[in-house]
Amino acid sequence: MSDMQDTMLLGVEGIKKTILHGGTGDIPKFITGAKVTFHFRTQLCDDERTVIDDSKVVGTPMEIVIGNMFKLDIWETLLSSMRIGEVAEFWCDIIHTGIYPIVSKSMRRISEGKDPVDWHIHTCGMANMFAYHSLGYDDLDELMKEPKPLYFVLELVRVQQPSEYNRESWALSDEERLKIVPVLHGQANKLYKQGRFQDATQKYKEAIICIKNVQTKEKSWEAPWLRLEKMANTLTLNYCQCLLRMEEYYEVLEHTSDIINQHPGVVKAFYLRGKAHMEVWNEAEARQDFSRVLDLDPGMKKAVKKELAKLAVRMEEKNQEDKNKYKGMF
Repeated sequence: MSDMQDTMLLGVEGIKKTILHGGTGDIPKFITGAKVTFHFRTQLCDDERTVIDDSKVVGTPMEIVIGNMFKLDIWETLLSSMRIGEVAEFWCDIIHTGIYPIVSKSMRRISEGKDPVDWHIHTCGMANMFAYHSLGYDDLDELMKEPKPLYFVLELVRVQQPSEYNRESWALSDEERLKIVPVLHGQANKLYKQGRFQDATQKYKEAIICIKNVQTKEKSWEAPWLRLEKMANTLTLNYCQCLLRMEEYYEVLEHTSDIINQHPGVVKAFYLRGKAHMEVWNEAEARQDFSRVLDLDPGMKKAVKKELAKLAVRMEEKNQEDKNKYKGMF
């Protein structure tokens, strides 16, 4: 089978597959709850193909349960293209590998017989969530600072359907979920700066889902819940910034209004909603939102002035267009 066909087979951007050793039988069913056992080797794309992790050296294969929010969900995609006994090499671009150092750390700690999570969220605020701590392994810190494409060499050992084994697998703990958030946040910001808005929205979404999953266990409107809410709102507004660039104005109106209804003091929500109103020619609503921005934060005066000038131009264009339209009718 040619490379090209394999690449198409996965149909996912930023992945190239090469089969090193063919497997047997049909591709197994990778349904939610299936337990997948496989060996993996992770390598850098340098000349030496430096090995970062190798389950054969550790001596035990990796097990994951499909659909269980295993953090490196790209592995589910890769594995589901494989047959039993197959060995394949996958080149994965940065968008799929940014989270790898955190996963690797947990796996290394488990193989060293330590608790996979050795950190705790202190109530002194979520700020430290966004400070990158050392992972305790130099090679992983390096990758964390500067994500790189990686090679994953996977060998599919077996796939057990949910009925065939007792389910008690290594699900993601809340702490781990929150640990991932700043990583996703950082990746999303980077993608946004590169103009890859579609990719950035995916990362923001993943981060928001992580927070919401944890938040459901907290009591509404109490301190821990509010901290998570604040994080989620920040990410949602970044997500809206992407949507503005993608011209999804009505979706922006929806998300920003949700935030404003719950938390009427969030300046950025009014600012982004004003911009969206402007794009769809809701002049009165846009003016109202921008004046709310100034009430809440007079420091935004310059930015608002710029937007109001844009609004005037936009309405002028619209009036001209309407005039021409009606001119043609009579």
